Amino acid sequence: MNDEVPQAEEIITEGETSQIEAIIEEEPSQPNRSLVEKIFFSPEEHRLRAGWRLTIQSLILVTLLFGLQYIISYYLLPNISIPDISSFLISKITMLLAVTGSVFVSRTLLDNRSFASLGLKMNSRAWIDLLVGIGIAALMMGIIFLAEWALGWLNFQDFVWNLEEPKTLAINILIFLGVFLIVGWQEELHSRGYWLQNLEEGINLYWAVAISSLFFASAHLGNPNFSIVSLIGLIVSGVFLAYGYTSTRRLWLPIGLHIGWNFFEGCVFGFPVSGLSVPHLLDYTVDGPILWTGGAFGPEAGLILLPALAIGAFFIWVYATQNTEEG
Repeated sequence: MNDEVPQAEEIITEGETSQIEAIIEEEPSQPNRSLVEKIFFSPEEHRLRAGWRLTIQSLILVTLLFGLQYIISYYLLPNISIPDISSFLISKITMLLAVTGSVFVSRTLLDNRSFASLGLKMNSRAWIDLLVGIGIAALMMGIIFLAEWALGWLNFQDFVWNLEEPKTLAINILIFLGVFLIVGWQEELHSRGYWLQNLEEGINLYWAVAISSLFFASAHLGNPNFSIVSLIGLIVSGVFLAYGYTSTRRLWLPIGLHIGWNFFEGCVFGFPVSGLSVPHLLDYTVDGPILWTGGAFGPEAGLILLPALAIGAFFIWVYATQNTEEG
């Protein structure tokens, strides 16, 4: 008999071979993971999942904030009466330290990434991004002011330095410039930096922009004259600021946009800044329809915001297409 025993590879049919290859492709490249690892750790690398990282960062932020407030109230400034504007500045500095500290610790220890990898690389491009962002925001706010004036919704009365002591006005405006520098840094570091980027890693970019923008808007719930309309306006503003980040993958442009928007909106043109009245240069009244002007909350709660954001987004696009270097 010349019959030979078939080899193992000859016994397996072509169809069975394809099934085995499919099973091999479906098998994870990593060894079997425990239930705890699946819940808490990313499958790609051994670090906590994005949702847990965001939760822990929030806990660190709250702990730092209350800790700093306690130290300031009971050890640094116990039973000391200070002016309201100084108290406001101290509260912003406290938040600055808490946000920056919580993000730094979380980024380096939980994310296993450098702080600069959030889009904070310091180079000449960073300063250009910052200044361009401030310039775009100034243009946007100037367009809102001129549009309301041209439509008869804004009645100019005088320059504030003719009504108040110029030196006092200058000092107060400089203080609020410092406040807006702090706010621009901390809110962009938190919302477009840590939250948006971790959500993008955990879900996808579109949901990350939506959730981080809602989170950003909700942080203003305690502002005077807050409403559903202003919430929607702030969400749209958050999407606009997110575009500043996603178009460059650097945080410096949205930081500049945020600083410029608040400063020119409040200190230069005299609009309420998300419901807050701040020292300003121009004295006037706004009598136009609240639906368009935003009323006591400011342009963020009015339809006038939308064309301004569209113009701003166009200039961001023009700038970003010329500068694609990553930060």
